[in-house]
Amino acid sequence: MVAQTKHALFYQIKALNLSAHLFEIELTVANPDLNGQIVSLPVWIPGSYMVREFARNIVQISAFAKGKKLGLKKLNKSSWQASPCDSPLQIVYQVYAWDLSVRAAHLDQTHGFFNGTSVFLQVHGQEQISHVVDIQQPLDPAAKNWRVATSLPELKAKRYGFGTYVASDYDELVDHPVEMGDFALVTFKAHGVPHDVVVTGRVPNLDLSRLAKDLQKICEAEIAFFEPRTKQAPMERYVFLTMAVGEGYGGLEHRASTALICSRNDLPTKNDANMSEAYRSFLGLCSHEYFHTWNVKRIKPASFASYDLAQENYTSLLWLFEGFTSYYDDLFLRRCEIIDEAAYLKLVAKTINSVQRGSGRKKQSLADSSFDAWTKYYRQDENAPNAIVSYYAKGSLVALGLDLMIRAETAGKKSLDDVMRALWKKYGKDFYLKQKSGMQQGLSEDGFAELVEQVTGVSVARFIDRIVKGTEDLPLAKLYADFGVSMVEDSTAKKPSMNARLGKSGADCKLLQVFDSGAAQKAGMSAGDILVAINGLRVSASDVANNLSTLFNPYRVGETVEVHAFRRDELHRFQLKLQPEDAPSLSLQIDLTKDQAGSKKRQAPLDKASTLKRPSQR
Repeated sequence: MVAQTKHALFYQIKALNLSAHLFEIELTVANPDLNGQIVSLPVWIPGSYMVREFARNIVQISAFAKGKKLGLKKLNKSSWQASPCDSPLQIVYQVYAWDLSVRAAHLDQTHGFFNGTSVFLQVHGQEQISHVVDIQQPLDPAAKNWRVATSLPELKAKRYGFGTYVASDYDELVDHPVEMGDFALVTFKAHGVPHDVVVTGRVPNLDLSRLAKDLQKICEAEIAFFEPRTKQAPMERYVFLTMAVGEGYGGLEHRASTALICSRNDLPTKNDANMSEAYRSFLGLCSHEYFHTWNVKRIKPASFASYDLAQENYTSLLWLFEGFTSYYDDLFLRRCEIIDEAAYLKLVAKTINSVQRGSGRKKQSLADSSFDAWTKYYRQDENAPNAIVSYYAKGSLVALGLDLMIRAETAGKKSLDDVMRALWKKYGKDFYLKQKSGMQQGLSEDGFAELVEQVTGVSVARFIDRIVKGTEDLPLAKLYADFGVSMVEDSTAKKPSMNARLGKSGADCKLLQVFDSGAAQKAGMSAGDILVAINGLRVSASDVANNLSTLFNPYRVGETVEVHAFRRDELHRFQLKLQPEDAPSLSLQIDLTKDQAGSKKRQAPLDKASTLKRPSQR
């Protein structure tokens, strides 16, 4: 048991059983509430806007005082109250950890990982005092070579070692995820600040030096972006916690670290010096989560200035905090010359096409998409493309459009960069110091347009009303034209299609999504239908990869084919009139034939424009 002190809460966490995936935590409250101490576990984790009910993973929980068992009453789904006692209170509980993601906790013979929101009970009324955590080395022989990686400040533990760590309050405690394992490690400095890159999982011939070199460029560029004069980072140390698996992708931001999951093939190897699309995507993910160190971890919407982890925290501004971060993530790959101009424009076009593909953009505004993230974006179903718009993807295009507009109207004297630095200066800088003194603040729901005009002199209120609060498409072709960039539609004849997204279901071909007004929907087909045959020819899972193009090749747009499909256990027959594939196929091209009023004007948006690769898994 950890030595006691009246000035801190103490948590002891140990990997109780690797095979059963159980952590055991002992919480000691030196001065419990004399009326009966209330404790609770968060229902969500900041950065991932869905109620996840972490308390459901508590397997056993008991309370003790003076070595005797104490009453512990459950108040609701995630809260308990101990019977009154006038001596130190111990609460001992076990947490089942089998969620291999960036959001929760995972434990087996290969590693242990946890977010504080999944394992550390909140002691009501004592959130603002120090919280000490004793991370104990597992007794299982499989863990004999394990180390600890976390940005949580060490108390008596050595760097990468088991022992005690400390947080100044509960908010800080749950904002430093922990990785335990026999991981690969490389360290670099970005403007003097040490950065660790930790990789857990088997990655043959991993090129850590290349990874560190590329991440150093990105980190230094982003630090200098917000603090161009001092180049001062907002943290004393930063950690990239990376889980490499067979197939996975995602990240979750924290104040001094990020938790990442990727496919092992996303990481660079010593025998391949090329910039693969997978590695580029991983670097974009790192850039995205690192940018969040400023934008959302410190620059926050007002409703996030002080999180309520017991319920949803609503904001209509995720298009700014996630979308703008998505705009800047690949931007820094371009600024650092990790990708070239052609690759850069291709990424922008990819996002434009993805946004244009879904009819949901005409039904849901970005503001509503942000507000409804809890129930819609994070709970997407088969009708999602027809009902919602991504605040990541369209939000990144809003940032692009605003950047182009500001640059054009100020003749290149101002840009969105100036707006982001103003947000940092007004809301983000010294956020956690101000929070301790009760002075923390955040951006109001309607404060962005006013700030843009103050900083740049450009009025964007009407743009925000139409594009963000309304459902209009961005006039990107017009905005890009001022900079000599053309949006070009592929002129080749489109192949016949049923306009649905297909997937594999065992050996069968399954309709995953049916797009509005598409051939499949008009024929009466639905998501979940299992395709059996087209004009008497069998359809199988192998046809998914080419989107049935081989089966449709003999036909022309406008012809009707007979489709047999199972819906549940009933066979149905549909007459499907083939349509042209309606997925947009825009590309961006630099028009060198136009007089550009100076090359700087043309180059500026290409250096500042960006897009989202794949939405981070949150």
